[in-house]
Amino acid sequence: MRKNRGSRSKPVSSRVWERTGLQLSRLSPKIAKRARRFDVGRDVERWLYCLRSGTTLLASNRSREVIGFAALRVLDGEPYLEQLSVRMHAMRKGIGTALLDAAVRVAEKMRAGSIWLTTYRHLPWNAPFYEKAGFGIVPVEQCDSEVVQELALQRRLLPASDERVAMCKVLGPPN
Repeated sequence: MRKNRGSRSKPVSSRVWERTGLQLSRLSPKIAKRARRFDVGRDVERWLYCLRSGTTLLASNRSREVIGFAALRVLDGEPYLEQLSVRMHAMRKGIGTALLDAAVRVAEKMRAGSIWLTTYRHLPWNAPFYEKAGFGIVPVEQCDSEVVQELALQRRLLPASDERVAMCKVLGPPN
């Protein structure tokens, strides 16, 4: 799949990720530093689930450098966008949008009724980005149990905890 705005990057399956031998912490030193605050064993299991289930999408440039990724898992029986990340030098080129669109297509292929995520509402590249793509903020009392648990964990471990929100995009009926 070609990206918009003339970029040659494309998301690829997790099998390519595994073949390259890349380590998640090498994609962003900040991720490795912040991971010390989390239950690393739990996070490793989450990433491995995304990789093994084939729901990790990579964006690479012409020289095959990984410049972004999206990882999905399932919470409460619906797809949940575990992570969407684009390297700083590749931002504002449509890569995040293309990865998000691809993640939504994966959810649609799963015949899901919606796709969920958690993010910060106060950062312009987070909640407003997802709102533009059709996601809406869902009050915690309207979320199912696994999304509530995920949000509670993030609010406990991440900074600006009161700014963490759950978002959902309702998908159309399957074709």
